[in-house]
Amino acid sequence: MEAIRQALLPLPQLDRSGFFQRVLFQLNRTLKNNRQLASNLEEAHQGLLEIADCLNYPPDSPAHRSLHFTRGQVAANLDQWIASHHPNSVTQHPQNLLCTALRKRWKFCREGLLPCYQIPGLPQDNLQLESLFENLRRRQRRISGRKSTRELTDFAQAQVLFQATSEASLLEQIRQVPLREYYVWRARLSQAERPRQFIQALHHDPSITMNGRVAQFLSHSMIPAPLGILRQLASSP
Repeated sequence: MEAIRQALLPLPQLDRSGFFQRVLFQLNRTLKNNRQLASNLEEAHQGLLEIADCLNYPPDSPAHRSLHFTRGQVAANLDQWIASHHPNSVTQHPQNLLCTALRKRWKFCREGLLPCYQIPGLPQDNLQLESLFENLRRRQRRISGRKSTRELTDFAQAQVLFQATSEASLLEQIRQVPLREYYVWRARLSQAERPRQFIQALHHDPSITMNGRVAQFLSHSMIPAPLGILRQLASSP
């Protein structure tokens, strides 16, 4: 809008109808009313770039390609950035939204974000993986004419192999992650998925799910389980 105003400045002198004068008046008023908001948005965008630098993201950019951050460095950088930014919620609304969202996600997702800096070969995002599977889903829908892509769970790994440059290249990418580290984080992922799986099972069949939890609790506490619960578990599929 500022560029438009600059381009229209010489025109009102040649405009007999006053059209460009009215347009210029509206532009000046709009720029005056939104100048502070534009400045706040620019500062919020600069803060977003600083957060990306703290995360060394994206790692393939020229500025980050030669750097290697450990999970401790990333955590320290983000903690320092959060501690040094306290925008006013009234006069700096965009900056406050950015800082609030970062604090919330950093608090709940801190440990889930840091493994990519510790495990060799693990990317910092799953954008390429999501794009790959979206292409597979789109192809499956086009071939079968059906909306469901459940069949991908059976043979998607074969299609991923077909898209690799070679089997040796695919194996080399897989071997970048140590097997022991893979099992450790696989177990942590399974542990993190348990609450969601429990909620899903609770919605699907509350009776069997809660009876199973009660029987599991009783078995751990060495308390004999009621006969009714054992019968329900025995009759459940």
